[in-house]
Amino acid sequence: MATAMTPVGQDQPTKADPPPVVFDLSQPPVIEGFTPLPRAKEENFKDKFIRKTKENPFVPIGCLGTAGALIYGLSAFRRGKTRQSQLLMRARIFAQGFTVIAIIVGVAATALKPKQ
Repeated sequence: MATAMTPVGQDQPTKADPPPVVFDLSQPPVIEGFTPLPRAKEENFKDKFIRKTKENPFVPIGCLGTAGALIYGLSAFRRGKTRQSQLLMRARIFAQGFTVIAIIVGVAATALKPKQ
């Protein structure tokens, strides 16, 4: 095995390590030939809730129906009205199914909507 040896008295130019790259996370990275899209404005919970409700109004309606049937059914069960309680639990299951179908239809409609 041969090893390259340098004479002791000669100075070789040494390559200095490049300075570490500092990333600025508040700005998008600079990539040659690429222009990033502008960021959408940050929306709070209220604005997002209103936007999503306008996009698919049946999901909140189904959620409210499910919660209402559950609360009313539990109160009927507590009062001892077993027949009414059973009917309301069935209504809760129907409302849950309605909500799930509304979510699926909303996702499908969003997926099939052409991009702007």
